[in-house]
Amino acid sequence: MGCTHDVLQLGRVKQALVLLLALTLPACALFRWPVRPIYAPPEEAARFKFPLDLPAEGRMLTPATVAVATQLAMDDFRPLDLKPHKDATPDELCLYRRDSFDVWTSPASEGVLLVRFVPRDHACDSEGPVMDASVTYAIDVRQWRILAVQR
Repeated sequence: MGCTHDVLQLGRVKQALVLLLALTLPACALFRWPVRPIYAPPEEAARFKFPLDLPAEGRMLTPATVAVATQLAMDDFRPLDLKPHKDATPDELCLYRRDSFDVWTSPASEGVLLVRFVPRDHACDSEGPVMDASVTYAIDVRQWRILAVQR
């Protein structure tokens, strides 16, 4: 009799585990793993030689607040895992790329930085001029959040 009870108990435990798994799997769809940047293969990376210092010609300083605000806005505007829709035109494919946009920044008010993405000249106009694809973000640089977006 004890053996039968143990088998029934084990069956109930298995059922509970299956039910728990079935209930939690849909929740996994809500969690996305962050997309990481792509690295060159080790052989290619080994061939690159860094200079002792950054070359003076072309060097520019990007303040930390500007860099972080731009990254925050870009991650919303063009996430790394953003994929073009089926049958996208060459210009639409171009507009899905982060490197198709120049970035302008300007302080708006105390603690707020405006970040504007503007298509680079002639980057995506193979089928004629691109309509205004600019977007401006208001970034709270104190709490690192997007306050508003103007499209």
